[in-house]
Amino acid sequence: MTRPASPDAHVNFDAPAILRKWPSLNNQRRTARTGPYLLFDGTLDECIRELVAKPAPMRHLYEIHTSPQPPLVDAVLSGEIVAELARLRDFL
Repeated sequence: MTRPASPDAHVNFDAPAILRKWPSLNNQRRTARTGPYLLFDGTLDECIRELVAKPAPMRHLYEIHTSPQPPLVDAVLSGEIVAELARLRDFL
């Protein structure tokens, strides 16, 4: 979900985070048996860097799990919000 940034919105890119990947077949998530598995354990910044380094057509298979930081960061991040956070991080 994309949200407009408030003037006092702040993101702690040093917060602990985990990059997880869903099992897949033919580039589609396989959700029947298990959830996503641990791929990388580090900071939110490191996990964002790891995720945006993946090929764009594969990124929907990944999630970043971190502590919520309202209003911009939910507990589970994927898709557009990760790309927006990467742009925000690069802007700062």
